[in-house]
Amino acid sequence: MILFIIVPLILVFIFSFTTGDIRLNGDFQFSIENFQRFFDPLYLKVLGKSVNLALKSTIICLLLGYPMAMIISRENIKKRNVMILLFVVPMWMNFLLRTYAWMTLLGKNGVLNFLIKKLGFTPLNFIYNDNAVLLGMVYNFLPFMVLPIYSVLIKMDRSLIEAAEDLGANKVKVFLKIIFPLSLPGVVSGFTMVFMPALSTFVISRLLGGGQYMLIGNLIEQQFLWTGDWHFGSAISIIMMAFILIGMAITSKFDKEKEGGGLW
Repeated sequence: MILFIIVPLILVFIFSFTTGDIRLNGDFQFSIENFQRFFDPLYLKVLGKSVNLALKSTIICLLLGYPMAMIISRENIKKRNVMILLFVVPMWMNFLLRTYAWMTLLGKNGVLNFLIKKLGFTPLNFIYNDNAVLLGMVYNFLPFMVLPIYSVLIKMDRSLIEAAEDLGANKVKVFLKIIFPLSLPGVVSGFTMVFMPALSTFVISRLLGGGQYMLIGNLIEQQFLWTGDWHFGSAISIIMMAFILIGMAITSKFDKEKEGGGLW
C-alpha cells in the first residue's frame, strides 16, 4: 500500500504544488499556479460538461437500475443468482473491449446502420456525439447501480411491507413510505459508484466521442501523455480526488446516520 498508493499520491501532490522541470534537474518552486490555472473558463467548461454527462448517466442508471434490482430481489434464490450472474459476466470482459464493441454496433458501417440500410432507410449518425458517450457510460456503469440497491433490498424486513399492506396501504404508498426510504443507503452508494467513474472516464469519451469531446478525464490524460505538463495534470487529479473524497464522505455519513451515528 505504501509503494503503490501512498508514494504515487505524494508524488502527485508534490507535482500539483510545484512548477519547473522537477523530473530532470530538480529545478522547481512551490506554487499554486496550477490550481489557479484550472479556474480558467475553458477548463471550467470542460468540468461542467463532465459533471453534466456524469449526472445524466447516473440518473439514467438509477431509473433503469432500481426496477431491475427490485425485480431480481423478488425472485427465488436460484433464479436470483442467475440474474445477478448475467449482470456480472460482462464485467469480466476488458473495459476497453466492451467499449469497442459499441463502436462496432453504432459505427457508420456498424450493425445497426447495416440493418437500417437493409430496410431501405438512410443510415443514421449514432456515434461521435453526446448520446453515444452517454450510452457507453450507462452500459459500463449500470451494474454499479444495480448491485448496491439489490444488496439492500434483499436484506429488507418483509414484515414491514406486510404490516403496511395490512393497514390498508396500496403498492404506491408501500413503495414511497417503506421500500424506497429503506433502500436509500443502496441508492446513495450506487449514485456514488456510478457518478465518480463517469466523471473521470476518458476511454468512453475518446472512443465513442471520436476525440471530439474533451472531458475532465481526457484533460488529465492529455496533460500527462501529450502535453507533458505533469504539474497541471497533477493539480487536476488532486481536484478530482477532492470530488471523490467529498462523495465518499457524504455516502459514509448517510450510512452512519442510518445506523444512528455520523462521520463528522
